[in-house]
Amino acid sequence: MIICKRIYADKTGNNGYRVLVDRIWPRGIKKQDLRYDEWNKNVAPSNDLRKWFHKYPANFTQFKRLYFEELENNPDSWQHLLLKVKSDCLILLFSSKDEHYNNAVVLKSFLENKLNKV
Repeated sequence: MIICKRIYADKTGNNGYRVLVDRIWPRGIKKQDLRYDEWNKNVAPSNDLRKWFHKYPANFTQFKRLYFEELENNPDSWQHLLLKVKSDCLILLFSSKDEHYNNAVVLKSFLENKLNKV
């Protein structure tokens, strides 16, 4: 099972492997105050793609396609997450205000696609 959770709304403690999937540390959160097992900057969208999507949020479909391409070209960043999903719940932590259109949602879709092919 893969769950996406916004860091600022994460008041309940889901059991599972908790991965921050943002390239930049979330504003207003101290590292010692966030419950996480891993901060995986490498699985986050590149800085160029992240900035582009921030500027053009209406282009979510194109963002998803471009982010999938980045992930395909960087399997070392996400392959270990597939192993975690097989043994535990994987919680993808993100800081975006938009809970439906963000990189964690795309990453979840990407990982689920990979799991279905196995």
